[in-house]
Amino acid sequence: MDDSVAVPQDLRQRRLLLRATTTLGGIGIVGATLPFVQSMAPSNAARSRGAPVDVSLDTVEAGTLATVAWRGKPVWILHRTSAMLEGLGKHDDLLADPQSRQAQQPPYAANRTRSIRPEFFVAVGICTHLGCVPTFRPDVGAADLGERWPGGFFCPCHGSKFDLAGRVFKSVPAPVNLEVPPYEYLGETRLVVGRDRSGAG
Repeated sequence: MDDSVAVPQDLRQRRLLLRATTTLGGIGIVGATLPFVQSMAPSNAARSRGAPVDVSLDTVEAGTLATVAWRGKPVWILHRTSAMLEGLGKHDDLLADPQSRQAQQPPYAANRTRSIRPEFFVAVGICTHLGCVPTFRPDVGAADLGERWPGGFFCPCHGSKFDLAGRVFKSVPAPVNLEVPPYEYLGETRLVVGRDRSGAG
């Protein structure tokens, strides 16, 4: 109806009351529904317990290291170059566990490169000594790490060293290799951290 036409006072009040009631009813429905919708999303606690993390490999260029968070820990994805891979077998005499006999990786990563695909190394970026976060030191023969330094990860807290496959050096505080978490690939350029190749996780 055209509001310019004279409308009795009680009819105007009814319309106003109807609009107010409809608005408040809509707000009430939204308010009542929101908790149910929110309850269907995973909680922060559930995510921190290990919800899988989907990672795109498109932006991880050869020779670079990317970091994602999983279970509240940093997880590294290192895109190893052909030179990095060639160097992996040349310093086994410096390592405490070059064959990765300690169960610090899933069975499908218990190999020379400690990975599913040799070019991508996935590891929990926490030193196995006291839980510090090592730094990425790919520079071969770095002056402060010795001429036989093959490139890898150095923990400045207490001096632990790991190579580019996360294998621990002899005579350092860290007792075992870096942990390789469960993971699987979803196509050529995506991987999921926190889910085994079997689909478990």
